[in-house]
Amino acid sequence: MISKARIKQIRGLERKKNRLAEGLFVAEGPKLVGELLAVMQPVYVAATEAWMAENRRLLGSAASDVVTDEELQRASLLQHPQSVVALFPIPHPDARLADVAQRELCLALDGVQDPGNLGTIVRLADWFGIRYVFCSTDSADIFNPKATQATMGALSHVSVQYVDLVSELRQTQAPIYGTLLDGEDIYGQQLSENGVIIMGNEGRGITPEAAALVSHRLLIPPYPANRPTVESLNVAIATAIVCSVFRRPRIS
Repeated sequence: MISKARIKQIRGLERKKNRLAEGLFVAEGPKLVGELLAVMQPVYVAATEAWMAENRRLLGSAASDVVTDEELQRASLLQHPQSVVALFPIPHPDARLADVAQRELCLALDGVQDPGNLGTIVRLADWFGIRYVFCSTDSADIFNPKATQATMGALSHVSVQYVDLVSELRQTQAPIYGTLLDGEDIYGQQLSENGVIIMGNEGRGITPEAAALVSHRLLIPPYPANRPTVESLNVAIATAIVCSVFRRPRIS
């Protein structure tokens, strides 16, 4: 049985100020919770009897409650709860963008506002073997429940941290790529295996301050090139295209 105080705590973590105050975030569903359990210890888990029977050994010293579907519905932040709700400590990675970009490819998100887009981008990063995502401080919170759910567990493999993005870019000697309307067709470019890919805000794109630091300006062209079309692509879709081009086999 889950207490009213615990339900209040879980539901309160939907708000960023409460997540920051408690240092905790909510994860729900067998897929997401299972992926996170592989790399971090939860603080608390509420789950159905069936889920507990299969996974209790993974909980370590975490507090836990076996709950009914009705209790789970009251605690869950989802419209359709999925067997388990867990609270995990918010990690605090301290990688430096300049160091990471010197040795491998990483993503920089400049003011991405939609939590669903952010979570999807982290999931894409995991798929394309990008281990670090650096977000400007005005980007959406990856521990917003909608963002966390959209990662589908990719947070267990991808480090996400918030930085003064322009300051970090200024210290970077590796290639800095950005998608801009005046860029060069991405499909015809020689792309490196390390560096930074900047993806911009859903409405305004990359800020002028960050754009000024881009060393390789890229364009995802429409097809055919001169046909009238929509103004821009969704940032998560654009990220998928860009990452796919970077990861295509090099043909000599």
